[in-house]
Amino acid sequence: MSSAPPAEEIWKDARWLGQAVDPRAGLVRFVEMTPENYRSASFLDDRMFQQQHRVTHLLPWGNIADSVPVDARRDARWIFHISHVGSTLIARLLGELDGILSVREPRALRDLTFFPRDVRARFIPTLQALFSRTFEPNGAALIKATSFVSEIAGELMVEGEPALFLYATPRSFISGILAGENSRKELAGRSEQRTGRLVARGVNLSAPRSEADLAAAAWACEMVALESAEGANILWADFDRVLCDLDGFLRKLAGFFAFPATAERLAEIANGPLTRRYSKATEYEYSPELRRELLAEAERNHRTDIESALAMLDAAAETAPLLRKALDRAQAES
Repeated sequence: MSSAPPAEEIWKDARWLGQAVDPRAGLVRFVEMTPENYRSASFLDDRMFQQQHRVTHLLPWGNIADSVPVDARRDARWIFHISHVGSTLIARLLGELDGILSVREPRALRDLTFFPRDVRARFIPTLQALFSRTFEPNGAALIKATSFVSEIAGELMVEGEPALFLYATPRSFISGILAGENSRKELAGRSEQRTGRLVARGVNLSAPRSEADLAAAAWACEMVALESAEGANILWADFDRVLCDLDGFLRKLAGFFAFPATAERLAEIANGPLTRRYSKATEYEYSPELRRELLAEAERNHRTDIESALAMLDAAAETAPLLRKALDRAQAES
């Protein structure tokens, strides 16, 4: 059994991922990682332990918080999203650039969402520093959060640092959810939580009558969270429009994030093998063309329910400014 790493080793680089945090117990779990481990893992929540042995250590949170270097970086770039809108793909593609460490869905960020804001405030500055570490002195970290972490996006972002907000139109999102078996399974399980989040932001939807209504509520919940967190250095992007010119979008995004990359390298990545695989499980084929086919098929099969769900959103927006703002944004991009 290996000994726990000292603080100076933790802060040296990104070798020790701060994977999970328990504010009640005052503990943080570190997992030993290599650049290839980061590159290959679709998610850095507890699913990362399913297929591979990992070296882990539980350390007192106070020791880590007290040892943050005075010159610690807090310049990680962020991707927040509404789920099922290609965020894993975008994070993987940018992770192909030299010096960019792509960190996808670390559990520690999710852990914080279950605690009050005053508790989170004691943990976030240290986590911002932990997630800004890289393996190269001139490198940069890119953090893709789990969708419901958007609930605290405004607290996680460092003022002035860039963040991508990735979404889809409600019609596309609902169709995408209805096209996938796994995505449909999670709808009912998260319905009550999403209702509470919506009500807290002044959005009251009608009782769901179909899976399309549940998917519409999921879209509304995550979109109003993003709308409430919008800052001065945010790039909003509709994933379906991104797919129409992936090369051009990567050039725009690399410039926005200040990632050094040539146009030739970005074109190579945009047209490379990752765009033809399912990003959450790269052993499966997937492509923009297949996505369009699945969305079209779902809309044909559920047209009446989808139209009804869209009407429900529009009606609720009459008394919910954040939802109105989200719908107007989606309509402007469609």
